[in-house]
Amino acid sequence: MKIFFKTLMPFAVTAMAATTLHSQQIDQPIFKDGEAQIVPAFDIPSSWIREDLWVETEFDTDGDGKLDRMHVDVTRPLQTESGLKLPVIYETSPYYAGVAANDPNLFYDVKHEIGAQEKPIANGVVVRRGKRPVISNSLIKTWIPRGYIVVHSSSPGTGLSEGSPTVGGDNESLAPKAVVDWLNGRAKGYKEIDSNEEVKAFWSTGKVGMTGTSYNGTLPLAAATTGVDGLEAIIPIAPNTSYYHYYRSNGLVRSPGGYLGEDIDVLYNFIHSGDESKRAYADSLVRDIELKNGMDRATGDYNDFWAGRDYLNDMKPMKAALLMSHGFNDWNVMPEHSYRIYKRAQEMGIPSQIFYHQNGHGGPPPMKMMNRWFTKYLHGIDNGVENDPKAQIVRENDARDQPTAYENYPNPQAKDITLYLGKSTNGAGTLSTQKAKKLAKETLVDDATVSAKDMMKASASQNRLLYLTPTLKDELHISGTPNVTISVSSSKEAANLSVYLVSLPYEEGKEIKITDNLITRGWADPQNYASIRKSEPLKKGEFYEVTFDLMPDDQIIRKGQQIGLMIFSSDSEFTVLPNPGTELTVDLSKTKLTLPIVGGETAFSNTIN
Repeated sequence: MKIFFKTLMPFAVTAMAATTLHSQQIDQPIFKDGEAQIVPAFDIPSSWIREDLWVETEFDTDGDGKLDRMHVDVTRPLQTESGLKLPVIYETSPYYAGVAANDPNLFYDVKHEIGAQEKPIANGVVVRRGKRPVISNSLIKTWIPRGYIVVHSSSPGTGLSEGSPTVGGDNESLAPKAVVDWLNGRAKGYKEIDSNEEVKAFWSTGKVGMTGTSYNGTLPLAAATTGVDGLEAIIPIAPNTSYYHYYRSNGLVRSPGGYLGEDIDVLYNFIHSGDESKRAYADSLVRDIELKNGMDRATGDYNDFWAGRDYLNDMKPMKAALLMSHGFNDWNVMPEHSYRIYKRAQEMGIPSQIFYHQNGHGGPPPMKMMNRWFTKYLHGIDNGVENDPKAQIVRENDARDQPTAYENYPNPQAKDITLYLGKSTNGAGTLSTQKAKKLAKETLVDDATVSAKDMMKASASQNRLLYLTPTLKDELHISGTPNVTISVSSSKEAANLSVYLVSLPYEEGKEIKITDNLITRGWADPQNYASIRKSEPLKKGEFYEVTFDLMPDDQIIRKGQQIGLMIFSSDSEFTVLPNPGTELTVDLSKTKLTLPIVGGETAFSNTIN
């Protein structure tokens, strides 16, 4: 397939273009039923113009005394060379030029006592890959035929972009802002990284939409928090919206699922693919001072360092229309990341919708949703998308592209009910809307070598406490964020606290879905019972009330199941793993679960009576 690279082939618009000039001048985007349609004249990859350039930012983060420039590539229909202006869909990433190896030595060894001095980690080295001018081919086949231009950029300190990676620092917001400014004629672009020959975005209408998944989904939000004019809409998919929430949980050092021992400095090493000659500068200032001094793996406390890497704190200038996407069983970037931003955006009056599916990490909204979103906010077609149902949720047995529409998320008909714990017999206690008459205290023994899965399957275990509702006589719909208050004492001055909401009996086999068995979960540090900003050593035998949210969910629990609250200590997939033996005692009289149920207490009562 022949592709035109404008910077390398300035004669790309040749006799072929001249013979089709007349038709190109009348080719325009086409819309039907509120969606941009594929235009045959745009859907000719061999005619697309591809060019790369460098956009100048307003910061210098690599210490060379010059403003950093971001490497950008552009892919656009040939018709834009003849005067057609189109909106832009833009994705930026730290991953385009490669990442470090997935070597266990690059992660922290979490097998130690809580708060203990950890062994230093090895620093991963990225071997940069990729050649000019193509940064990425993502998005182009989807959006260019529908009348868009696609732009990519490598984030600071990665690929051929200058600067330093900061993993949530200000330059990661200002870099895509500069690209949006360039697309609107407010910033300068250059043909080479060190030249003064300018490149203009003469083909841009100035209206920009951003999208991407995971880190690539974080950066659209980062750009939007600058309030940059021209960024009209964003579709973040499974975005990390707070690095504290990614690497900590309610004061607890907690790894993202699948990456036990990862922390913010590990991620820095993983992405640092920029100019080899400038890496030492960034390593010494960003990684070895800013990140190391701020991250505080000893206590897990929230601090100003983490607050500066929480996009919820930066949303005041934001105005871009927001379509969030996330999986309820994403245990890498957990579903709270999207909900917390969606909720605030709604409070701010920003046009907002959310798409949730039942699977794991990643997963964009259906094409129809994205198309309608960008058609409205980038092409300006009045398709009424802002009046669509606010929430689209894929039900447990449905295909991901067939969500069910709801008025909002959480379901407006969901009401919190409070469930209390009753004394255990035969390995499990009760979970009821009525407080138990007999007060009880029950004890578990921590053992990180026993997995949460094995605890869920066991009929009885000294390593967990389990409290069950009666068997459901009909399905029960949970929608929202469960919350627990646990009155707990510890035999040691530090302990992990893990809570799973489960659906039992435990089922196994090839036909078991990701939504079976586990409903949702959460983690906390009892030392932070009073504040996530300050931990206090636990006094042996003293009880502390620890209140925290579990991950948000929307799930229909099947008839015949029991909902269970499982309380244990160390989680072999997520937490620091101390030696076995710490005892946690729970005061049932002061412990409760708040559960958001569609239909409230009436619905719950009807399913168990």
